[in-house]
Amino acid sequence: MLENEKNEPAVAADKILKDAVKETLEIVLEVVEPNEIGEHLGYRADGERLLTHFFAANKAGYQGWHWAVTVSRVPRARRVTVSEIDLLPGKGALLAPEWVPWEERLRPSDVSPSDVLPYRQEDSRLTLIRDSKYGSDEPPLSRVRTLSQEGIDAARTRWHRRSRAKVNKTDSKSTCASCGFLVALRSELGQSFGVCSNEWSGHDGRLVPLTYACGAHSETDVQETGSQWNVVPPRVNELDLEIISDL
Repeated sequence: MLENEKNEPAVAADKILKDAVKETLEIVLEVVEPNEIGEHLGYRADGERLLTHFFAANKAGYQGWHWAVTVSRVPRARRVTVSEIDLLPGKGALLAPEWVPWEERLRPSDVSPSDVLPYRQEDSRLTLIRDSKYGSDEPPLSRVRTLSQEGIDAARTRWHRRSRAKVNKTDSKSTCASCGFLVALRSELGQSFGVCSNEWSGHDGRLVPLTYACGAHSETDVQETGSQWNVVPPRVNELDLEIISDL
């Protein structure tokens, strides 16, 4: 409920301004469409000879909003002047989501290879490499930061979720963990994943779980099967010869 003179506000309401509802509405209708403004909701005394009238807002898309029209008058004058017209949200009003900085609302799917991301000094996914279990990098690596435990766990969860979409379409019992084409990963992630380097595999150059299996495993072979056709050895009849020429 809006503030009203009847609720004994701290500032006494000017009687001329308080009673000037009709005059105020007529002035407002010069700039607001008639179908966008509704009934008078109340008023608020803002100061000496300064008062705000409130009207319901019927404007499409502005559920729970109201018009706030501030009026005033000069001393010893009865003419009302509209100083300001605002469309303000009330209780339960439909509002836009709270503003979130760009770097916080950005999602991985929004980024292309040519985009440059803002530097995050405080990134819980990373830790200084001198504070990690490695202590330092070996050439050619020269990282300042590396994955923290939180970053490792998040990557593992994300990669497992993606790998579940891969379906083994082979009867091979040999997994990537025993394949010679698997490039092992350093860090804890190497206990669950590796990179395939077999050009004959559909996953060449891609991350694969160690439990995955495909037909391009380095130690597997095809099972020999017989021909579906009966093989008849060739025969030459040397007794029945046809003479084509007697030259």
